Amino acid sequence: MSANDNPPEEPRPSEQLPPERPAGSGEPVPGPVPGPQAESTSQSESVSASASEPVSAYEEPGPAWSASEQPGPGRAEPGQTGRQRLAAGLWPPRVSRAQLIVAVLLFVLGLGLAIQVRSNSDSSALRGARQEDLVRILDELDGRTKRLEDEKQKLDEQRRELESSSNQAEEARKQTVEKERQLGILAGTVAAQGPGIVLKITDPKGQVLSDKLLDTLQELRAAGAEAIQINGVRIVADSYFSDEGNGVAIDGKKITQPYEFKVIGKPQDLEPALNIPGGVVQSLEKEQAVVTVTRPAKIVVDALRAAKQPDYARSSSS
Repeated sequence: MSANDNPPEEPRPSEQLPPERPAGSGEPVPGPVPGPQAESTSQSESVSASASEPVSAYEEPGPAWSASEQPGPGRAEPGQTGRQRLAAGLWPPRVSRAQLIVAVLLFVLGLGLAIQVRSNSDSSALRGARQEDLVRILDELDGRTKRLEDEKQKLDEQRRELESSSNQAEEARKQTVEKERQLGILAGTVAAQGPGIVLKITDPKGQVLSDKLLDTLQELRAAGAEAIQINGVRIVADSYFSDEGNGVAIDGKKITQPYEFKVIGKPQDLEPALNIPGGVVQSLEKEQAVVTVTRPAKIVVDALRAAKQPDYARSSSS
């Protein structure tokens, strides 16, 4: 038999290839045949695994976390979106003691500033005032300032006269008499005359009541009126107005219209004070009253009030 007549060699069992299976048959394709050592190792591992606990057919291994990296509150987990990781980092908040103290101090500081700003804004009574009211208040302040300056100048002159006079006792007596006369005019016990204005109010509709006359009196006093007489009634510091029937009463004495104010003072201050925007004249005209203001050459206030002796007050110089 020749070499060509030798029979073909058969493959050894370890080198035999498994038969091919069509794709999608559902049966697993066997891999290479493990050797004896691999078989023993797999058998021992399967025995130990079966002895401990049952193993599922397929289990996806999870990430290995250390003790310090275990997921917890405020720590992002794998597979989360950016928004979820941000929320997990912010909540629950982790506040230290120093941060808490700083937050409390800032809150107290902000509360104090808010209270101070609100108190400053509420304390301004002129913030919501009308323009006419502001003009009237400014005019009254100017007039009052000027009168105080004039009074200070007079007092300075009296002091200089007392210091320079050779007979200081006589000079002091003269000044005392002059002061008594001035106080008598203010108290209504002495007649007075001088420049001023006459204010006449005619009220055909009967809408002018005691409150309007009181506002007029206050405006005249604020403008520097020194002596006032209304329909034969002398006005002093304790005078009061009241409504009685269809008329008005002053200190309990009923007066009828037209209401005539005789006012001694500086006409250049009295008349403009009545005619300022939103002042007395405009207020009375809204009530359909007719108001006229004149400047006679001389005003005479001759209505007197009896001097009232105080019951308890006594002079401290006696």
